[in-house]
Amino acid sequence: MRNSVTSLSRRASTASMLQLTAPPTTCLRAASRSIPISSRRSMATVVPPVTQDATSSKGPTAMVFMNMGGPSTTGEVGDFLSRLFADADLIPLGRFQSYLGPLISRRRTPKIEKQYAAIGGGSPIRKWSEYQSTEMCKILDRISPETAPHKPYVAFRYADPLTEEMYSRLLADGFGNGKGGRAVAFTQYPQYSCSTTGSSLNELWKWRTRLEGKGGEGAIKWSVIDRWPVHSGLVEAFAKNVEAQLATYPEERRKDAVLLFSAHSLPMSVVNRGDTYPAEVAATVYAVMQRLGFSNPYRLCWQSQVGPSAWLGAQTSDTVSAYVKAGKTDLILIPIAFTSDHIETLFELDQEVIHEAGSPGVKRAESLNGNPVFIQALADIAAAHLKSGESCSKQMGLRCQGCVSERCGEQKKFFVGQQEVLSAA
Repeated sequence: MRNSVTSLSRRASTASMLQLTAPPTTCLRAASRSIPISSRRSMATVVPPVTQDATSSKGPTAMVFMNMGGPSTTGEVGDFLSRLFADADLIPLGRFQSYLGPLISRRRTPKIEKQYAAIGGGSPIRKWSEYQSTEMCKILDRISPETAPHKPYVAFRYADPLTEEMYSRLLADGFGNGKGGRAVAFTQYPQYSCSTTGSSLNELWKWRTRLEGKGGEGAIKWSVIDRWPVHSGLVEAFAKNVEAQLATYPEERRKDAVLLFSAHSLPMSVVNRGDTYPAEVAATVYAVMQRLGFSNPYRLCWQSQVGPSAWLGAQTSDTVSAYVKAGKTDLILIPIAFTSDHIETLFELDQEVIHEAGSPGVKRAESLNGNPVFIQALADIAAAHLKSGESCSKQMGLRCQGCVSERCGEQKKFFVGQQEVLSAA
């Protein structure tokens, strides 16, 4: 969201929705603090097309990284926000969507452009996603040769490269169009939410239907890695970053530093519908603390609340402020639901929460970004998925208790149904 503004209540009144036109504290996510954007442009590696003439028994395999995305320049902020507020899965405005969405995005654009300017002029999420996926595929070629070569793709929900662009590239590269081929949709939200991974899968299913119709033997065979909140490699990568930041405190203060795990919040209307995100985020936090031997006191808090409706709390900014006032001035913020830096880490946490705390003991653990432990984890997750032959997790097919979205139901039916296609291959 992990990057990300999330769903608002469908029941909010028109008057309440109009309150959203005021610029938020933050709303998107961007640029790595440790490596300037200008020096990371080479990470957007251009990969030559992979066609259906591979020599491996099951390859080639398209590995599609799904994420929210972010504007690479300040000039792209307007289009990014327009797409974001048009998404009823992420921000359901009911019958007012077509009116309020453009209004909110126009009002917010100037404020958000200034925030992106403050972190370097754009989001690094595309560069990190392309880097992570490319490096993962290099490892996959070694550890899963039977499904090689593996070709990296990125599909963003609200910024370039959009899902439809990615799908068109797949077809141009020789997948589908009567040639078949294997593709894996790999969500980069470790913890599942209908408003993030669910929205991306809805979009993927939509463009698959538009561009390949009902499919058939020559259509792309899809499977989904839809969640991975407690994978050992993910946990290890987070734990090492926490340990590195703990080491910056004097030894006599180290064990008392409070670990504050921060994830993007959700409206309570989504939580009460049965979304699994809060439970899966909590599972990640517990797994990381278990790996750390429960060495420090810790709490899970939630950031980036937007609008007048009730959201999951306690809020990160309020938590930091309360602890500092109570004399707990050694705090480490850990972005537990994001796989790279973006505006929630670089602006909201670094330039707002930490700056406003006014205490040198309030710090942030490094984001995963190009962490080799994390990239190895991605490869291990993907290899295990390919070896399993499963189209998706058992959780994927089970709808939220209060879900009434026909699109969600059809999307889930499609991806669960790919099991039959994969088994027959």
